[in-house]
Amino acid sequence: MEIKNKATKIELFSLRTPQMRAFHMSWFAFFLCFFAWFGIAPLMIVVKDELGLTKSQIGNTVIASVAITILARLVIGWLCDHIGPRITYTLLLVFGSLPVMLIGLAHSYEAFLLFRLGIGVIGASFVITQYHTSVMFAPNCVGTANATSAGWGNLGGGVTQMVMPLVFAGFVGLGYSDAISWRLSMVVAGAVCFLTGIAYFLFTQDLPDGNFKDLRARGEMPTREKSRGNFRAAAKDKRVWALFFVYAACFGIELTINNVAALYYSTEFDLGLKTAGLVAGLFGLMNIFARTTGGIIGDIFGHRWGLKGRVRWLFLALFVEGFALILFSRMSILPVAIGTMIVFSLFVQMSEGATYSVVPFINKKSIGAVSGIVGAGGNMGAVAAGFLFKYESISYRQAFLILGILVACFSFFALLVRFSEAEEEAIAKEHRDAVALRLKIASQKPKPRFSLPTAGTSANRLSPVAALRIYLGIALMIKGIYYITNIGALEAQLDGPLAESQNLIAWFVVFAHGVGGAALALGFVTRWAAGINAIVLAGAAVLQFTGAGGSTMVMENLNFQFAMLVFMTLLVYLWQGGGWFSLDRVIRGDAALGPPES
Repeated sequence: MEIKNKATKIELFSLRTPQMRAFHMSWFAFFLCFFAWFGIAPLMIVVKDELGLTKSQIGNTVIASVAITILARLVIGWLCDHIGPRITYTLLLVFGSLPVMLIGLAHSYEAFLLFRLGIGVIGASFVITQYHTSVMFAPNCVGTANATSAGWGNLGGGVTQMVMPLVFAGFVGLGYSDAISWRLSMVVAGAVCFLTGIAYFLFTQDLPDGNFKDLRARGEMPTREKSRGNFRAAAKDKRVWALFFVYAACFGIELTINNVAALYYSTEFDLGLKTAGLVAGLFGLMNIFARTTGGIIGDIFGHRWGLKGRVRWLFLALFVEGFALILFSRMSILPVAIGTMIVFSLFVQMSEGATYSVVPFINKKSIGAVSGIVGAGGNMGAVAAGFLFKYESISYRQAFLILGILVACFSFFALLVRFSEAEEEAIAKEHRDAVALRLKIASQKPKPRFSLPTAGTSANRLSPVAALRIYLGIALMIKGIYYITNIGALEAQLDGPLAESQNLIAWFVVFAHGVGGAALALGFVTRWAAGINAIVLAGAAVLQFTGAGGSTMVMENLNFQFAMLVFMTLLVYLWQGGGWFSLDRVIRGDAALGPPES
């Protein structure tokens, strides 16, 4: 079946079209599922002490949390092809929320293990997210759409590392014991998933032109009987299994890091619960832009070199991921370890985006089946990696080193994914048609009477203004790492009138500088990144001014002057945006239109 009326552009701030409603609902639903899926991970320090869990038992729970998802993703992929993503997501969210809320009933290792196994089912939500965006967006932007929706969903794995300790602390502050507080925290996570399942049914549809049931009634898509055998056809394609192992080497590694990062930083660097969760959270928070970057580059490579270009980018990203993980395993100095982790996080998530910039083109009749099989590979990789962290004889550093070597080796599986000349030509034509439609729609829109200027819009691709933005973003990211390693000093600066909320503000500063700085450097959601950091710098300027003894000291207060300089620079990017040399321009669809005119 040829799906009609796919979107040729991603309009991030729009909910007008069914394509964009599906985009936003799918990533948000996946975000909540990911949040609930790994919500217990940052609380394992408390759970471990209460239930008396050994390292081996913790390893078993890690394996259990991802093992069942292998089967679940295969089933969910099949369901998407047969009953559509709308009903499939609704059922998964509603019933998958139950073990999340009920894990609080666990008072033994065996019960806890069983509930973690049940929670793993909601990890299959990824397949529905990728299916829904694959059928809603055209080839010129499907890689970006898939990567962004999945990346923002994966963001839940980072946010939960930071938020769940705060939710836990909130219940403790209300007078509940530690044993009750972690249980109530999981009830909150599960309840939100349940409500989102109902919202997904009400606000989305299966395809651009309607739901499966209505389209089948009108004869516009094959019946269930005629679509039988599509899963079998997908399973016989060796390219699907090559991507299965590729995804095991990227998403499987991310799942593993999400489960063990807080414990790793706590044991190896002697960090407390909150600080270890904050550092571990940075790994997941890179999904704000990292996976999107992988999809964007995949679309660019596809635009220039066709499907084989997408495959070559996938191989490159995965190989560098393995090398970065090897480096991370060797780092023993905390700031350097965090910086290396951020680089590794960037490439592991770009590899995931690159994988699903290829998946939609393997078999158009079985997008759900292909997405399910490849997605299951990610969980298979997490299960295999989990065994390395189970044994007492293998340290976390040794496990990371072994995984890095294996990832570098598995990157060569990407080169087994090949397309025939007929497939290349068919996709090239579909791509050209999508770009032509995109140009036609753009030409029909009335020009605004007034538009803000953009930075770096000349024919010179890297303008001085763009170079300054990149430098500023990197500098802010380094400052964020510094604050993580000196979180106590940062909280002390906020003491006094801000004492009651100093922890939350300190975490906001770290997030703004660490993740927002990286986003600013790449020119991704530039105005948001600049605006968030401008808030931080404005606060810093106020603190420096009030600490200087009044306005008479302004000329001598270099810290105040520097804070104001950075603040004003950020306001420029808040006004102008990322300009030509940025990911924002690519997401808007301008990359398909060629370089700007001089």
